Amino acid sequence: MKKVILFFTLLTIGFTLETIAQSSEVKWYTIEEALKLNKKEQRKIFIDVYTDWCGWCKKMEANTFTDPTIAKILNEEYYAVRFDAETKDTINFEGQQFINEGGRSRSPHQLAVALLQGKMSYPSVAYLNENNQLLTAVPGYYTPDRLEPILRFFAEDAFKTQSFEEYQKKFSGNTTN
Repeated sequence: MKKVILFFTLLTIGFTLETIAQSSEVKWYTIEEALKLNKKEQRKIFIDVYTDWCGWCKKMEANTFTDPTIAKILNEEYYAVRFDAETKDTINFEGQQFINEGGRSRSPHQLAVALLQGKMSYPSVAYLNENNQLLTAVPGYYTPDRLEPILRFFAEDAFKTQSFEEYQKKFSGNTTN
């Protein structure tokens, strides 16, 4: 009887750990997948613009995007996209075809240039509204505690009525920065 109880206890612990691990994983989409999903159920789109050689991009992937709170917000409020800014793939976005024209290594893809408005800095995050229009691009590495208010700012449409600075004061619960 003790073996049966031990077995079920270990089984329950295993399922619990698996559930916790899954909840801290962001469901990443390609841009094309996110656009297709957005036609069925509209959400904002979060685009992590990165490169393979960018150390801060790797750190953000390992430390920020694995945070359970960040993963939950991204999975519930956005279609999260990881986009290699130097991909050689042809991408169709809103009826326009984007390519990487560069023959040299480290040349940016046309879509990355458009999303980042020519300010090529990695990592950067482009935020699109439910109509796939660029809201803004935010450059730099962000820890989970610094990214969370930005995610909520756009998810809650707070950007429509207040500045981020005003929102951040309310979010952090203090009146100083």
